[in-house]
Amino acid sequence: MRKITKFAAEHKIISLIILAIVLFGGYEGYQSFFGVNTAEAHYVLSTVQRGTLVTSVSGTGQISASNQFDVKPNASGNVVYLGVSQGQKVDAGTLIAQIDTTDAEKAVRDAEVNLQAAQLSLQQLQLSSANTDQLLGNAFSSISNTFLDLPGIISDAEQIISSDDLNPKNQANSDYYKNFVSQNDDVNSQKINLLVDSALSDYAAARTDYDAAFLDYKNTSRYADQATIETLLQSSIKSATSMAQALKSEQNILDFLIDYSSNYTKKLPTTVTTYKATLKTDIGLVDSHLTDLTNVYNSIQNAPLDVQAQQLSIQQKENALADAKDNLANYYVRAPFSGIIAELDIVNGDSVSAGTAIATMVNYQNIAEISLNEVDVSKVKIGQKATLTFDALPDLTLTGKVIGIDTIGTVTQGVVTYNVKIAIDANNASIKPGMSVSASIITEVKNDVLLVPNSAVKASGSSSYVQVFNSSSTYSAASSGQGVVSAIPPSQVQVVIGDSNDSVTEITSGLNEGDTIVTQTIAGSSQTQAQSSAAFRIPGIGGGRVGG
Repeated sequence: MRKITKFAAEHKIISLIILAIVLFGGYEGYQSFFGVNTAEAHYVLSTVQRGTLVTSVSGTGQISASNQFDVKPNASGNVVYLGVSQGQKVDAGTLIAQIDTTDAEKAVRDAEVNLQAAQLSLQQLQLSSANTDQLLGNAFSSISNTFLDLPGIISDAEQIISSDDLNPKNQANSDYYKNFVSQNDDVNSQKINLLVDSALSDYAAARTDYDAAFLDYKNTSRYADQATIETLLQSSIKSATSMAQALKSEQNILDFLIDYSSNYTKKLPTTVTTYKATLKTDIGLVDSHLTDLTNVYNSIQNAPLDVQAQQLSIQQKENALADAKDNLANYYVRAPFSGIIAELDIVNGDSVSAGTAIATMVNYQNIAEISLNEVDVSKVKIGQKATLTFDALPDLTLTGKVIGIDTIGTVTQGVVTYNVKIAIDANNASIKPGMSVSASIITEVKNDVLLVPNSAVKASGSSSYVQVFNSSSTYSAASSGQGVVSAIPPSQVQVVIGDSNDSVTEITSGLNEGDTIVTQTIAGSSQTQAQSSAAFRIPGIGGGRVGG
């Protein structure tokens, strides 16, 4: 032993190297024997479960030092009923006062009548729309009546423009009209020529449209389908329109000639007067048929649109009635919570204004007033349940419900906050005004939804994913107790998330109940071995300086 000690003292470097080799070999042997693999990842697992998701918002504040509330009406008018007296104990919803409701009730009655009228109109439209056969029958009758008159009208138009009634030399009337104006009168000759040429063109178009429409009419049965009747209607309307234009053009010729003859004392044949009367009658007939045909066609086309428009009108009337009823409710001033009428500032018959206090109530419940930011307060509603804890009473937890929310926020250094009042369900003598309180208000409860721990949800850009072990994956329990070791790594499954709270997140798409998911990955460290080796490193070995 003395020789070994002497050797170590004389050969420090060699001794240190031997010691390091022994220690490192022992450590590696330990790892090999006990199967410790510091490079393997460990996965903490959970399963997708179906359950109830409770979301809430939290805030802090104090127990109200003065549990009083000013009762203010939301309407103006004369008080016609006073249902309480000062000092009276009342329950939530007790009628404190009623303001004259005459005008508000009239508004409700008017809204009800308007709604009933709109509903009746809808019923009539639906009956008309349902009776398609009747609409098509009316359309065919209008077409038939039109073609009773159109043959005579087209014949009249042809006679006025193309016959030789006005000239014994068998000259067409169109030429007679042109020749009636002196050839030396360039201005009027040009005018009559234009009028006659236009009338001839319009008559030719009217004749073409009439022949096509009359052929369709002859080939169409009264019992034809809707599409065929609509096509016949369109051709009939086109024929009547072009016929009206042709008659108007011929009337322009006669009017010009009558005016010309009176100015130049040139006598027109009496036949022109007859033509004038015929045109007046024919134009009246064509206009009447054209109006009838157009109305029938529009009735068929617009029937579905009229029903939709009337349905929208009913929706508007229903909204107006709901608004009128809401306004009527404002004329009844009720106690917002159970308490005592501490002050009563009105008597029966007084005139009150909206927003002006008429009474002061004292709550015989403790009130917690907490502060919420503008995001959280938007989720809070009157009547929601809350859980309250107290700094001074750590073992006490009470429940309550929201009874008031500020409508106007308070701005402090650019941050907007709103006060929320929570009535505590049970009185407790330990609670004192001014105590600090923390409240968690339940904003929503979702039953029977898929839930995973928050730590399982990962973000990737704008989407979310969860790591999942497939049913075919094999894994074994880690000896360290920190999760499992798997030969096959988990796969990433994209999911759609819903609401969440502090512990779990709702999954609306991507997973199924019972799926095995990863909530935490404990990565194996490749540096562990090096760090462990470093623990056994002797100063001066591997770059250290050895002292003498």
